[in-house]
Amino acid sequence: MSTPVVVLAGFLGAGKTTVLNQLLRSATDVRLGVVVNDFGAVGIDALLVAGWADSTVSLENGCLCCSTDDGTIDELLTRLTAPRPGAGLDAVVIEASGVAEPAAMVRQVLSSSVPGVRYGGLVVVVDAVEFEATRLRHAELDDHVAMADVVLLTKTDLVSPEAAARVAEVCRGLNAWAPVVPAARGRMDARLLFEQRPREQRQLTLGELVEEHEHTDHLHTMYDALEFRSAAPLDPRRFVEFLAARPSGVFRMKGFLRFAVEGFPQRYLLHTVGAAVRFERGGWPRGSDRASELVLIGAGLDADTLLADLQACVHDGPPLDDEMAMMGVLRDTEGV
Repeated sequence: MSTPVVVLAGFLGAGKTTVLNQLLRSATDVRLGVVVNDFGAVGIDALLVAGWADSTVSLENGCLCCSTDDGTIDELLTRLTAPRPGAGLDAVVIEASGVAEPAAMVRQVLSSSVPGVRYGGLVVVVDAVEFEATRLRHAELDDHVAMADVVLLTKTDLVSPEAAARVAEVCRGLNAWAPVVPAARGRMDARLLFEQRPREQRQLTLGELVEEHEHTDHLHTMYDALEFRSAAPLDPRRFVEFLAARPSGVFRMKGFLRFAVEGFPQRYLLHTVGAAVRFERGGWPRGSDRASELVLIGAGLDADTLLADLQACVHDGPPLDDEMAMMGVLRDTEGV
């Protein structure tokens, strides 16, 4: 499995380092590598996170987004993802400086030549207190929100619920696809952003994952979890339409899928994080019943509507003899 590289961006003072520290503190089942992009000669942010990160590399005395052609990103990613004793990293987080341009950093990750890594999405941190004032000073903030895969709304504990809702609504107006996730005091569950590698040669079953999200007293009690299962295969076109139209409250989807198309018997592992969608193609385990199973995680989920929409993707006839039906899935399939 390749390692996702996530860019964490936001204007100065938005709370990126707080978010990063909280992610690292809550990531008990997720191993993170961290690149801290300090603007200035002293790596203050690196000092703040050094006690928590599996691997921390501080870039001092310069803005990372200005180093697009010198191989810096590849060098750092190579150092972070190099094989070493124990488990590998589940993800790498690049914390951009408050003056960095997210699009430039995303381009660097997308153009990386390091084997075994891939772009994992852009997370933009928005300050609920200073959002409107920052937009007046920096019109480019709208562009940053518009390109985000996930928007984290910080400092919601410092404003009224109505004010936080207004900021969230503006963000949704700028970006209809990315979920706007409240993160008071920078807190959110790391598993909403990052995939988890198997520990001790086992993975939680989908049912265990749902139960964990429903019954534990940890951070993810703020979120809803919904499980879908179908013994019959899915129509890929309908399912891709479902993905495109899913509500912004669905932060995360993960599971296994079987599609009803001749010549495509493989199991497709689906990961979505915010607006980003990725499939991985593989074989079905020996003796498995080849059922489609999904977990949806989010806030304020309309379970009846989501389950009805997913049920509408089930194909109850003979397999489709149309390879083009798989194009929407294959477009987002790793290695295709």
